[in-house]
Amino acid sequence: MSKYLNKRFLRELALSTSVGVVSGFGIFIFQEYNKTNAPVNNVLEKSYNKIFEDNWDSNWDKRQLKSLVKPVYSKKRELQDKYDKQIKSQKSCATRHIFLIRHGQYNLSGETDGDRKLTELGRKQAFFTGERLSILNYPWTKITQSTMTRAMETCSIIQKQLPENIPITTSDLLTGSPIQPDPLSKHWIPELIFNTDKSRKEVAFRRFIHRAPPEQKKDSYELIVCHANVIKYFVMKSLQLTPEARLRLKLDHASITWLSIAPNGRVTLRCYSNSGYMPPDAITH
Repeated sequence: MSKYLNKRFLRELALSTSVGVVSGFGIFIFQEYNKTNAPVNNVLEKSYNKIFEDNWDSNWDKRQLKSLVKPVYSKKRELQDKYDKQIKSQKSCATRHIFLIRHGQYNLSGETDGDRKLTELGRKQAFFTGERLSILNYPWTKITQSTMTRAMETCSIIQKQLPENIPITTSDLLTGSPIQPDPLSKHWIPELIFNTDKSRKEVAFRRFIHRAPPEQKKDSYELIVCHANVIKYFVMKSLQLTPEARLRLKLDHASITWLSIAPNGRVTLRCYSNSGYMPPDAITH
């Protein structure tokens, strides 16, 4: 009887020991995995960042630090120190917030720019947008408007609801059709127009859409009052998407589109064609 019990005891002891060893080994493996591979999320994140970096041109605005300072081809300490100092002096440290405002509804039947003034609804839309911007109460840095009548009228209505000391400038770069759309629009436009306007829009993009210069120490909040084609082009280009696809995006009259450009050049589209602050019957595109 005792011999039987001894065998049974030894068998259960062996079984429990093996289970304990396996469990302990499993815990050990799990702990070691966490030590060496805990970074499984970090690995995934790094892989994502690698893909992002491979597909994102970090020097899209030609203002990356190494593009602004002449390289040093020397191992001399004093030259390297001078180079590092110059690099540091060119570093951007502020975020630019750019609010792109489309003009309000206007008279489509006008033959000249002067005839294409805002409709009564267009003036109301501009008023609602000015009211919205006033409520946001950001420290507006400056306003830039297109030279076209409907944009200047929209800007004037908005400006009356904002502080009086905001600098305002006008630019004829903020007009025109920048690039032939794909698929083609039903409204035919000679290719010569696209060929002429594209270079102008590219100049406008480089002038208005870029990271903050090193001398800018605080975040800026800028308003640009212009046109749908220009806003769509700026959005697609800054996000490094195909600008030819811009007609697949709709843009409401007097709507707000908000781009933020971080010091490292990363671009965030905070909102696009925001018009939800208007009464439903005032929203048109």
